[in-house]
Amino acid sequence: MQLIDSHCHFDFDAFDADRAQVWQQCREAGVERLVIPGVSVDRWPALFALVEKEPAWHAAVGLHPWWVAESELEPAQLQRQIAAQVATNPCVAIGECGLDGAIVTPLEEQEPLFRAQLALAEELGLPLIVHACRCHSEMLRLLKEYRPGRGGVIHAFSGSEEIARAYWKLGFYLGAGGTITYERAAKTRRAFAAVPLEAVLLESDAPDMPVQGHQGQRNSPARLPLIAAALAELRGVPVETIAAQTSHNTEILFSL
Repeated sequence: MQLIDSHCHFDFDAFDADRAQVWQQCREAGVERLVIPGVSVDRWPALFALVEKEPAWHAAVGLHPWWVAESELEPAQLQRQIAAQVATNPCVAIGECGLDGAIVTPLEEQEPLFRAQLALAEELGLPLIVHACRCHSEMLRLLKEYRPGRGGVIHAFSGSEEIARAYWKLGFYLGAGGTITYERAAKTRRAFAAVPLEAVLLESDAPDMPVQGHQGQRNSPARLPLIAAALAELRGVPVETIAAQTSHNTEILFSL
């Protein structure tokens, strides 16, 4: 069984002490490739230096809404800086970028920089890795306005089946992460049980978003098989089917 982690922050400091060992655990677990999204301008250089060391690691470049307040960049400046990174480094997507309605920074301040990344993704012909927290109506409004040609993925999707299908209709895959391993996440589990499997990617979001039974621990992409198993149970199909289809979906979206 071969899996691709479509979203993990393997560049974060949480892995500095044992990154090589964790990667070995990933390979032993069948996790053969990682997509590592950029989150802030300051972290981009270290991310690209990291992915140079391993052909199975793929970088994306973007500004996460959590880092908007400290960026001090105008939208046009952000576009120029991202475009410069794409011109000199292998990038599979623009992101992690998006909107977050649960943080102090108002959506009105986040939106211009997200719009800049939406427009740039279209200009550069790259898909998007989208962070959408407590803002599905605003996010759908913007995606309908821009209609990015390469689409993207809604990272850590946790909405309803109706919202899931609305994103898929716009060309956006749905990232299934540790949330679906918790029985209390009934709405999200129902959504992932119902949408086409062709619309789903697997992701760990490591070191965050731990799976059931590992709360309070650093998450790892090596635990992606647990998410695959949970999705297989929800859909009543063999886990090998989940692995094959989600890996294919990830390869298609990111041109791996």
